[in-house]
Amino acid sequence: MTDKPVYLDYQATTPLDPAVREAMRPYWGERFGNPHSVDHAYGAEAARAIRHARAQVAGLINADDDEIVFTSGATESCNLALRGIASTAANGSRNRIVTVATEHPAVLETAQDLGRTGTDTVVLPVESNGILDLARLDAVLDERTLLVSVMAANNEIGVLQPLLEIAARCHAFGALLHTDATQAAGRLPIDVDKWKVDLLSLSAHKMYGPKGAGALFVRSGVAIDPLITGGGQQEGRRSGTVATPLVVGIGQACDLAAGNLVAERQRIDYLTARLYDHLRSACPAMRLFGDADRRLPGSLSIGFPGVPADHVVRNVRDRIAISTGSACASTTAGPSKVLLALGIDAETANTALRVSLGRFTTEDDVTIAAESLSSVQAIVT
Repeated sequence: MTDKPVYLDYQATTPLDPAVREAMRPYWGERFGNPHSVDHAYGAEAARAIRHARAQVAGLINADDDEIVFTSGATESCNLALRGIASTAANGSRNRIVTVATEHPAVLETAQDLGRTGTDTVVLPVESNGILDLARLDAVLDERTLLVSVMAANNEIGVLQPLLEIAARCHAFGALLHTDATQAAGRLPIDVDKWKVDLLSLSAHKMYGPKGAGALFVRSGVAIDPLITGGGQQEGRRSGTVATPLVVGIGQACDLAAGNLVAERQRIDYLTARLYDHLRSACPAMRLFGDADRRLPGSLSIGFPGVPADHVVRNVRDRIAISTGSACASTTAGPSKVLLALGIDAETANTALRVSLGRFTTEDDVTIAAESLSSVQAIVT
């Protein structure tokens, strides 16, 4: 038994799966070798573990093993994608990076930083449902466009972008497509060939793996300059000794996700629908932010009119753990920039709650959440 509240903030982070913990355990102790010192048994053992993990990550997204670069997390992966591509094209005719106003700061701030150093940076608005209007993308694509970066699934509102259509438009002009798939990985089937993406960012801790581990898919033939130089590890794309326990963890997390994807999605879809229907019945005026259909399994971004989200969070925190927005912005004053980008007024945006379900959410958890949130209208009276 535990006296902790029900955890419903899976978009912020996920619990470490016990199978991942067990896979990592030996590499914190007896299997301590440096994976780049392959002249003896200790290093060779670690190197085999890294190769196996690389194959597991590649398997989740249908990539080749040598297209995977291990990083410290999605923030580094996104930085490597944008800065690494921009660096290869420095002083060339292709100098435009296009992204979207609802992206994670790892992409938005990186793109804006590149804009301050000479890159032509374009940030496109979204429609009121959070989805990019492809006509706006068409208007800025030309032979000068180097890279387009569009998140697969939004980290606050869970909206899914039309990546296939975006990829076709990018490639028609010879531009590359990067997607931050941090939230999508493990929740949706990912196939880099079907999605036609050139670069894709992942984070272990969003799919029941360890914090501090991530990966970047770089399609074969795409040149990318490193952010970190030194010993030339990972074919020179990211120097530094690879952290064997963390990489083993992300590999095992990807393997589990691939094996359980269909059943897990069905279960989470059912629980999410049950929670949403209960809340809608209790409070018909409740608002759902973002597109109602094109959204991530387990993701609810909701608001109760006239009830500030921070009041709700404070009043239910003993029973359920939810948030007022993305983890990277939860300590920042002011309404969500994502919701403002949807054209939502500040007062309404301040009512937004992010409720996200995951692998360890139970029907009892949903019942507790439904009961806790159903009384929300009485919180500020």
